[in-house]
Amino acid sequence: MIALTLAEIAAVTGGDLRLVDPDTAETAVSGVVDTDSRNMTAGGIFIAKPGAETDGHHFVAAATAGGASLAIVEHIVDAPVSQVVVTDAVAALADLARAVVARVRAGGRLKIVGITGSNGKTTTKNLLARILEDEGETIAPINSYNNEVGAPVTMLRVTESTRYLVSEFGAAGPGSIAHLAGLVEPDVAVILMVGMAHAGGFGGIEATAKAKAELIAASRPGGTAVLNIDDSRVAAMRDTATAHDMNIVGFGQDSSADVRATDVQVAADGTRALITTAESSLPLHLKVLGAHHITNALAAIAAAGVLGVPLADAIARIETIQVAERWRMQPLGNDRVRIINDAYNASPDSMAAALRTLAQITGPDERTVAVLGAMSELGESAGEEHDRIGLLAVRLNIRRIVVVGPEARRLYLSVVGEGSWDSEAVHLPDQDAAYEYLRTELRDGDRVLVKSSNSVGLRHLGDRLGELFS
Repeated sequence: MIALTLAEIAAVTGGDLRLVDPDTAETAVSGVVDTDSRNMTAGGIFIAKPGAETDGHHFVAAATAGGASLAIVEHIVDAPVSQVVVTDAVAALADLARAVVARVRAGGRLKIVGITGSNGKTTTKNLLARILEDEGETIAPINSYNNEVGAPVTMLRVTESTRYLVSEFGAAGPGSIAHLAGLVEPDVAVILMVGMAHAGGFGGIEATAKAKAELIAASRPGGTAVLNIDDSRVAAMRDTATAHDMNIVGFGQDSSADVRATDVQVAADGTRALITTAESSLPLHLKVLGAHHITNALAAIAAAGVLGVPLADAIARIETIQVAERWRMQPLGNDRVRIINDAYNASPDSMAAALRTLAQITGPDERTVAVLGAMSELGESAGEEHDRIGLLAVRLNIRRIVVVGPEARRLYLSVVGEGSWDSEAVHLPDQDAAYEYLRTELRDGDRVLVKSSNSVGLRHLGDRLGELFS
């Protein structure tokens, strides 16, 4: 974070400054800002966020021992550290992020990219960050820091030397993207897709589309909206962008796209495509598995192009990436038994894309095995969407389907109803039972996909299988 005095931080957050030493109000701090006391270093600022399971106020002393120079709290804590008392610690974190980014941006160097979409945000963020880091200091979220805490914590990592801030925005509900993006007003707004992920919390896919479009309204007029032309709901946001006085760059496989992919070919060593812009056409070999990641690559290339990065440079840089992120289409295992651990999250769209990838990369003498758990946050659409995935798995001729957990029983019943029976499909109660089954069931030539929502925890099963066949 840039250096701010304790008094400035209190003013920005609207809090009451309580000093350990009355002569330190003008002392500047510039350390890490975080809600996790374990991440504190010298000069850090600890945000004591109340939570459903733990209360950050219980960890102020630990944060102080870790080097924190200031704690932002909702009530005074008995700890030897200066404190700013606010009514809402998370709101104060957002206020601090807004102020810090505004000060850095006033220097004239900082450009901000905001990314949202039902799927692909983290992969796109990582691809874009890889492109931009060779242009100048780039700050991007760790993992999926895209909520009301993670997004501002990432924003607060900027310094006077930061050239690019890449922010990822998740949607907890209507208005959340508008709030988070409004803290920084991105110069470039990237919208990837509108899908069924979290649709249960929004009241349907149209409400989800409206939430994603909040990024455009929160961006800077005169900036650029980078839109997925292949998604009709995203493409329809062109009118919103035009009304907001934004330029538009479309990406996709449609012939109208400004940044376009053709000749897409999927293989076990990645996906190949020809990338075309108005200036040139160049081949791309994306080592991240799955044809759906070509969409994410196009988004990153398009956003980088808006910021002045030539196509050749963008392609060369993302071709160095082997894995987009841990637990996202992550290859594990060995040449005999290959594991694809894609169980960080799951929606109907990403589940379908992963199953198609499994089928595409498996040779005629190899066997497809899908280890599937439930997809969460689908609301009243959950049953229908699990049925649809079961139907797809059968139609793709996935040879062995292992369904894990009681929440995914509907998927198993759909698979059986579509004609998979005997040992072709099994339903197991938990990941320990699945591990014991797969430990003896898997054989040479198997290509195994592990896929579920994060809450199901199958990513750990994927890791265990990867270690077993390493």
